Amino acid sequence: MIALASPGSSLFIICIFIICSNSVVLSDYYNHRCDYNVNYTDNGVFKTNLDTAQAALIEATKANNSGFYTASEGEGSDQVHALVYCRDDMQPDICRICVKDSMNKLKDSCQTKKACIWYDECVLRYSNAFIFGKVETTPLVVRPNQLNVSDMEQFNTNLEVLMDRLERRAEQDKFSSGNNTGPNSRTIYALMQCSPDLSSTGCMICIDKLRKEVPSHCSGTEGRVLVPSCHLRYATDVRFFNERFIDAPPPQPGKLTSKDGHKTRTIIIVVVVIAGVVLVLLAVVGIFKRKQKQRTPSNNRFPNENVDDMSTAKSLQFEFSTIEVATNCFSDDNKLGQGGFGAVYKGTLQNGQEIAVKRLSRGSDQGQQEFINEVMLVAKLQHRNLVRLLGFCFEGTERLLIYEFVRNASLDHFIFDSQKRSYLDWERRYKIIGGIARGILYLHEDSRVRIIHRDLKASNVLLDAEMNPKIADFGMARLFNLDETQAVTSRIVGTYGYMAPEYAMYGHFSVKSDVYSFGVLALEILSGQKNHSFRNGESVEDLASFAWKNWREGTPSNVIDPILRNSSGSIQEMIKCIQIGLLCVQENVADRPNMASVVLMLSSFSITLAVPSQPAFFMESRIGQEMPLSADRTNSRASDRSSSSKGNSDKYSINEASITDPYPR
Repeated sequence: MIALASPGSSLFIICIFIICSNSVVLSDYYNHRCDYNVNYTDNGVFKTNLDTAQAALIEATKANNSGFYTASEGEGSDQVHALVYCRDDMQPDICRICVKDSMNKLKDSCQTKKACIWYDECVLRYSNAFIFGKVETTPLVVRPNQLNVSDMEQFNTNLEVLMDRLERRAEQDKFSSGNNTGPNSRTIYALMQCSPDLSSTGCMICIDKLRKEVPSHCSGTEGRVLVPSCHLRYATDVRFFNERFIDAPPPQPGKLTSKDGHKTRTIIIVVVVIAGVVLVLLAVVGIFKRKQKQRTPSNNRFPNENVDDMSTAKSLQFEFSTIEVATNCFSDDNKLGQGGFGAVYKGTLQNGQEIAVKRLSRGSDQGQQEFINEVMLVAKLQHRNLVRLLGFCFEGTERLLIYEFVRNASLDHFIFDSQKRSYLDWERRYKIIGGIARGILYLHEDSRVRIIHRDLKASNVLLDAEMNPKIADFGMARLFNLDETQAVTSRIVGTYGYMAPEYAMYGHFSVKSDVYSFGVLALEILSGQKNHSFRNGESVEDLASFAWKNWREGTPSNVIDPILRNSSGSIQEMIKCIQIGLLCVQENVADRPNMASVVLMLSSFSITLAVPSQPAFFMESRIGQEMPLSADRTNSRASDRSSSSKGNSDKYSINEASITDPYPR
């Protein structure tokens, strides 16, 4: 005989059923990969360590709601390193369920010492090798959708714009999601995420890898690309991600009785009176402190009244003695270069971090607080294609700027060297061109203030250990008392050959001035030749003119470096870059594209490019001769400097300042 359950017990059973069902529904399994090269046994040490590490991960999900958890257990070849990260838009309870489900699934599916499993809500991976902070882009998992839209070309363009926007946000947050309008008013949704232990640079390397796979594998309205360190997904008309989770939504107000209403009004009156008294007291204290400050000069090393600014400034300041030790008292052996703003030295901090120190010339009368404020602004310019400013030193007459050290010197040491140039195959050069474009776009549109570089050239582009480009000297003009205005300058700074004609001749500058310099630089990277000393047989002419003539005559391949012509690189991609370069160096400012359009043209495989017009021919090409400036424009000429190599100078360099539009956007 079967006993009937009571109503209370029935309700309990129903709740248990719903919870179990949700565990299955919420954790949406997608795929997994096992490395069958190295297996483990059921009774072995590795299996014991793996069980311990996975139990530690589960406990960690109960202890905090960070959504990212790591564990290490054991030693030697049986050591286990495991990590799991949940989607940033997932609620903590769903994250916990996904972590548990993914572990159970992986135990059943893999008996190997390295494995990865992807759920919609989380990613779990483990290995007997150290995995934390390292970019892992294999194995690659792709799920395409072949359903096309009516205008696939326009769809791809809209998707690229969305991906560009999300990638810039993911660089800092490791997660981004959003949407864009596609053809026929359909909405494209996309999401990308990196493992939180990656650096910003590592995240961008991983995302770039996935984006390159999209055109090859995904040609429809939906697509998903995954590797262990990151993943991206897009879909049309279906928003597959959640809004940001809010831990404690405010309670809904209920009905009040008459008695409750009186109490509420009394509380409100008391709070308002107390708040008013506090505000009056604060105002009195503020006035008193201001008068006291006017009577007594402040000895505060950081006189800015904003507490956050003071804290930030202190965190950025280095002691002069620390930098002296790091550079061996600014010895000549550590000197990397000399420029118009001062010398650059290599240094090593006590923690082993390598730095580049710019020792500014002592000719500026800029005050201490003004200097600190400007440094803090430049330090906030964070982009993987900009050299990062780590801090400063202001002591006596000494003013030092401390940058990250970029190991592979500057681009000109590779692209203009007959031996080293062969190391730059087309894939690397294309990556460098795209990285420079993104860095300039950040300065023009995405930074806190619009910065016009004004001296973009090969020696001001540094290459890190992975040959990623990093633009240098991108805001230095803010640190000096120059006489520029928003649109016109009476002091021309920069390098001839890279200067836009309207700037070199009339002092008019804008974001399109940098676009012109980028176009020249792109042609140099393609050809391996300097713009102002380009040889065409026995004759000498500027590179832009040579590229234009060959473009017009239908022989653009003549512009391409012979090393690239004989390689496996895409000739069509190279010719596209020549066309983009020519579009950037057009004489009419309005005809030149902005950097957002340049980035789109470089990243899109389907966009139709405009036909370039004749570039600006505003000066003769001469080798080994300085181009004189009119007396009313400047009375000084400073040699160019490379912040990563010693003794490099360019006779065409006048100064290396940048210009900033100081109005926030």
